[in-house]
Amino acid sequence: MAYLSDDTMMQGVDDGPAVKITEAGLNHVQFQLENVDLAFANSIRRVIMAEVPTMAIDLVEIDVNSSVLPDEFLCHRLGLVPLNSKNVDDVVYSRDCDCDQYCDRCSVTLSLHARCTGNENMKVYARDLVVDPARANQWVGNPVITDNEQLGTVICKLRKDQELRMKCIAKKGIAKEHAKWAPVAAVGFEYDPYNKLRHTELWYETDANTEWPKSSNTQFEEPPAEGEPFNPDAEPDKFYFDVESVGNIEPDALIQQGIRVLQSKLAMIFKGLGDEKEQAEADGQDYHPEGPGRHDWAATGSYTPGYEANYGNNIGGATPYLGTPYGQNGYS
Repeated sequence: MAYLSDDTMMQGVDDGPAVKITEAGLNHVQFQLENVDLAFANSIRRVIMAEVPTMAIDLVEIDVNSSVLPDEFLCHRLGLVPLNSKNVDDVVYSRDCDCDQYCDRCSVTLSLHARCTGNENMKVYARDLVVDPARANQWVGNPVITDNEQLGTVICKLRKDQELRMKCIAKKGIAKEHAKWAPVAAVGFEYDPYNKLRHTELWYETDANTEWPKSSNTQFEEPPAEGEPFNPDAEPDKFYFDVESVGNIEPDALIQQGIRVLQSKLAMIFKGLGDEKEQAEADGQDYHPEGPGRHDWAATGSYTPGYEANYGNNIGGATPYLGTPYGQNGYS
């Protein structure tokens, strides 16, 4: 995938997928993805939202909790505290580790001990979490603190003589398993800002152009010409992303990690297809990745049942006329 400058983009270079970064910050990035189809662009969006691994507190061993918050409520709040996940590949998934429950290879231990001794309420912050130095690297597991006071997320409040003492175990996971492992707060995704393809149907009272605000991405495309005919065969090839990280992974590393995850998933598919082909050849059978009974439909016009269910004499489970179990026909 190429990263192009403005000059290169203007020269019309088309050597595969191209990325143009339009805005970048500490926790967010806006970029354009070109020369790909909608399915690929949407795959990138879905992967960076749900399948990029991060660190999050998964187990909490509570010794003392005399606050007003129940143990379950407190554990839930701890799980949502964002933790630094830089070089998270150094951490092993718990399911792949040889330990019984957790160890230094597959987890990070954080301890929390706070007690209010004054008359004023005391706030317990993410900065009060103490990270055990025995971990995969020097970054994973550190609470993400981005506010100016360097306090971090508020965990709870304590009154006089109330106390918290617990041990938290952070593990590696993905947002598809639980939202606490989400690497992003939001992912903006848009294409065709002028709606030339008419994929979006706008409700309006008088005039859609005046009643609906224009997207900020319209500055990167030419507006439709007056009386321009509609092309039903046109497809989008330019997509606009706005990725906002929660702070546990830098935006550029987040995108790169998402691409690697997508490549890994595709490699698994290719490997699975290759194993099926080798097995079929070893058994002396023809290999049809689309399934038996379907490969010759387009070529011959004949259809041989393959994976269809066979209920009685009705191939594919088709209910015969006047044969429904709830009467003589399917309508009342």
